[in-house]
Amino acid sequence: MQAPSRLLPFFLTSVLAFSGGMTARLGAQESSRKGGDPESYRRYALTHDGNVVNGQRLFNDATLLCANCHSAGGQEDKAGPNLSAAGDAFGRRDLVQSVLFPSATISPGYGAVFVETKDGAAWQGTLKNKTDAGLELMGVDGKRISIASADIKQQTALPISLMPERLQNNLTLQEFTDLIEYLTTLKQADSTLVSNHGMPADIPALAKPVALRPFFASEFKFPRERAESGLTSMRQMPGSSDVFFVLHQRGTVWRVVKTAEGEERTVFADLPTEVFSERGPNGMLDMAFHPHVRENRKYYLFYQVFEDGKVTTHIVEKEFSPDFKTDSGKPPRLILKIASVAEDHSGGCLEFGPDGMLYLVMGDTGPHNDPNGHAQNLQLLLGKMLRIDVDHQDPGLAYAIPKDNPFMGQPDARPEIWAYGLRNPWRFSFDRQTGDLWLADVGQDRVEEVDIIQKGGNYGWSVYEGYEPFSNQYRKEGRTFLKPVFAYRRKYGNSITGGHVYRGDKNSPFNGVYVCADYTSKLIFGLTLENGALKTVRRIGKAPQRIVSFSEDAAGNLYVVGYEGAIYRIDFTEGRFE
Repeated sequence: MQAPSRLLPFFLTSVLAFSGGMTARLGAQESSRKGGDPESYRRYALTHDGNVVNGQRLFNDATLLCANCHSAGGQEDKAGPNLSAAGDAFGRRDLVQSVLFPSATISPGYGAVFVETKDGAAWQGTLKNKTDAGLELMGVDGKRISIASADIKQQTALPISLMPERLQNNLTLQEFTDLIEYLTTLKQADSTLVSNHGMPADIPALAKPVALRPFFASEFKFPRERAESGLTSMRQMPGSSDVFFVLHQRGTVWRVVKTAEGEERTVFADLPTEVFSERGPNGMLDMAFHPHVRENRKYYLFYQVFEDGKVTTHIVEKEFSPDFKTDSGKPPRLILKIASVAEDHSGGCLEFGPDGMLYLVMGDTGPHNDPNGHAQNLQLLLGKMLRIDVDHQDPGLAYAIPKDNPFMGQPDARPEIWAYGLRNPWRFSFDRQTGDLWLADVGQDRVEEVDIIQKGGNYGWSVYEGYEPFSNQYRKEGRTFLKPVFAYRRKYGNSITGGHVYRGDKNSPFNGVYVCADYTSKLIFGLTLENGALKTVRRIGKAPQRIVSFSEDAAGNLYVVGYEGAIYRIDFTEGRFE
């Protein structure tokens, strides 16, 4: 790799350039037109109109560095998130909050990475590529800096944004509002997307949406040191209609018993020192129960740890106590561990299929664009759905490979793989009536998608994103790609959360409807297929909180898990799917 050139740290460079340029530009009017607390800017921007033309000029002003770090009209690869669909993906309040407090919510893959080399040099930027040979960072100037692994003394991913704090202090209230106004106009043009039946331009809303009923008496509250994280999953205990397990990202698992008076909550497990959740969508992500849990008391957890300088996903087998109220206390059995390249796109779902095998998904683990082609590389477990047998063990493994796995015996492929070409699969489920395997895959810049997973299927990433070609870098001769059954544009959200096919009431108009949602927009979608293709899709509701997961109980009822701590039961009697 190239010998790196020395750079000032990203924040120092950006703040100096920003403040110097703005001081000269505002001149004598600065005392009456700029400064003040963030709340004054927030309040003004939410109660006044902005000038789009001036906002665009400010965005492109070289002294502000906005256009240096963000693309606003194309697909250029820059240090910050692509904002070409910011007005679709985020509301005005969210945009204001993001500019005022850039480190409060950081887009996955865009946190600051600090590298110190053995010769005393220091670099800071976003991670653009990482291999065994070294890594590449991109700073505020848009230049890639290559650093060889042998030269690295320390590498640290920081839980902060590259965007400087207090940016608004050098803008007047009106200029800040103009900038926000411009960002709200950045929307995805339909002409940039291939028209496909599975990705309709408009998704109608039901005349009467489904209702969301609070399922527990109160929301889950998090300690101050865990306030920036949230819930990730809820699972009903098999054989106990009144017992549920609720998972928190930082490593807490609650056991909740529903009673006539409300519920009883106890901490079933608390692993904050073992579970890694400091950066990115990592942490305690899911829980699954063995099909014969009532006999063998086995359950499984999916979470990340930090070991040997890397984020690593662990799938562990644990055991309940005889009364199923606590863990047995026995040491866990490590079933599988998979190292991430970056710290994003770790997947996060595991489920036993109707065949008794354990299915789980891994994302490509980043960085953006999958620069090393993880998802198309059959020798890696990244960007794949895996299928393993936890009841038996092959030599050297804590599990066995099912003999009917599609790549069994293929020398250039990992036999655990069931399907591949996935970017960041976030929740999958089996239709309890048909056995169909539904999966939601979080997109990059343009669309979110839903797939029906088939044995050995290739779902395209990063050759395709949704229905569209993305890159030919890792396209291989002879490979075919399966298309999504549904995808949606940025105006409906930018982070899909997979759900379930509703089977709670066979007489309901929602029977057979696949229910999923978008984490950011909080919109809930319902869709049906006909002959494997999209038949109908509707916006069936909207949640009060960001939807991180869905849950299904033994009776087929569906629940929405809110990241901020609330869980709701979906009342399908309140709407009609048509």
